[in-house]
Amino acid sequence: MKGRHAIIECYGKQSQLSAHELIELMEAAATAAGAKVLHSNVHEFGEGYGNTGVVMLAESHISVHTWPELNYAAFDIFLCGDTVAIDTAVSILTNADKDSKCDVRILNRGTE
Repeated sequence: MKGRHAIIECYGKQSQLSAHELIELMEAAATAAGAKVLHSNVHEFGEGYGNTGVVMLAESHISVHTWPELNYAAFDIFLCGDTVAIDTAVSILTNADKDSKCDVRILNRGTE
């Protein structure tokens, strides 16, 4: 197994998205990266309390946790294999709002 894991912290519009908008954004990131979406689910904690969600992929997952009161969203992207482009997925998520400030760290996984 060879994979890459992106940890993305965004301050901006991504934290304010609805459950439906988060699913659309994460599925768009997965598809653009060349991954196959298996299932998506986002749980809304109620008005003003944020969301937590996951897009399960044949190649692993994209997950999110949002705190709208802090204007903060935390995304994880874990993609395995040589046919997916994690940089493309990262770009889709971080460029969802041009005014957001996003910090990205990418780790190589499953390599010695």
